[in-house]
Amino acid sequence: MNVFNINGDRLWGSLMEMAKIGATERGGNCRLALSREDLAGRELFMGWCQEAGMSIAFDRIGNLFARRAGLDDTLAPIVMGSHLDTQPKGGRFDGIYGVLSGLEVVRCLNDQGIQTRQTIEIAVWTNEEGARFTPAMFGSAVFTGILPLQTALDSRDAAGVSVAESLADIGHGGDLPFQRPFDAYFEAHIEQGPILEDNNLPVGIVTGGQAICWLDVQIGGVSAHAGTTPMPLRKDAMFGVAEMVTVLEAVARDFSPEGLVTVGQLNIAKSSRNTIPGRITFTVDLRHHQDEQILAMEQAVCDRLQSVAQRRGLSLEIDRHWFSPATPFDADCVAAVRSAVEVLGYPHQDIISGAGHDAIHLARHCPTTMIFIPCVGGLSHNEAEDALPDDVRMGCDVLLNAVLRRAQPLTD
Repeated sequence: MNVFNINGDRLWGSLMEMAKIGATERGGNCRLALSREDLAGRELFMGWCQEAGMSIAFDRIGNLFARRAGLDDTLAPIVMGSHLDTQPKGGRFDGIYGVLSGLEVVRCLNDQGIQTRQTIEIAVWTNEEGARFTPAMFGSAVFTGILPLQTALDSRDAAGVSVAESLADIGHGGDLPFQRPFDAYFEAHIEQGPILEDNNLPVGIVTGGQAICWLDVQIGGVSAHAGTTPMPLRKDAMFGVAEMVTVLEAVARDFSPEGLVTVGQLNIAKSSRNTIPGRITFTVDLRHHQDEQILAMEQAVCDRLQSVAQRRGLSLEIDRHWFSPATPFDADCVAAVRSAVEVLGYPHQDIISGAGHDAIHLARHCPTTMIFIPCVGGLSHNEAEDALPDDVRMGCDVLLNAVLRRAQPLTD
């Protein structure tokens, strides 16, 4: 099969042009979901798509679909995409790379006069980041039936503005049906971690997404005066939590190297400098490649935290906030990516996605996979997020050739 290459300069130029919308003072981006900045980014993208001969449509949660018609309308489309919304202090590539790589694929098909039997679509999923509205990734969750539409529409931001109101404001609601058939879904993305860069490899073949378990932990002790309560008579929630955090690090070691444990939030109720903490809540984020291992991690966390609480005379409540099982990607889609990267001759490795992505939801709907490229220093969700032009180009080359292996191309 022929090997095709994208126009790397054109793709990089599109990324830099998009980065001007919502640009932050330190070189990042702020385009919160369904905001005026998000609208401007969507409009820029839609203009490019229309110039490339594509049509535009929306569904009721504001997911945007750009369509390049195939020769056989009876066939389900092959879809590429990601998101254009960012964190409040986000970067220029997270999500945006997947959307604009899809556009570059279409532009290259046009340049080469390649027609496909199947329609090609680019999806821009609403509110992937979850920075303005929760939960994250709700555009793809609603599309795939994981989240009820009304739940997402009722979500409100910190100012009390609902998703329904925001969609009406920017005019990006439509009537495309949810859960319509896709032949396959491909998502290109920066890795958002340091593995590819550390291994000096430009491409990651993503074989799946790891399991995630979120726990909410509440510790109860006794609030008392810091100056009048002897240490042996205290039931100090903070010292208990300090020991628990150390125990959690030990759990990570026991399940290394795949097991990951993070305490990302901690709150001291009614805190005061001279008061012994009486109640503390904190979060635990557990991740592992295998479902049985993450369940074992969850049990180890519960057992070991309970042991600390009992020894210190503290109360303990642990609630599972969210669980997402490990998600293997489709073997045929992964094989298409592997074939493309090998024919192109680009150094690569298999990799598991450590972050949540719309592709994780889509994998429950249709054959799905992802392509990773390195990000400088492993940084993401950061204004300093960066990627190298050659890596950007090579990742999109892989996307183009993988999609063509799926799309039954006809050349003029």
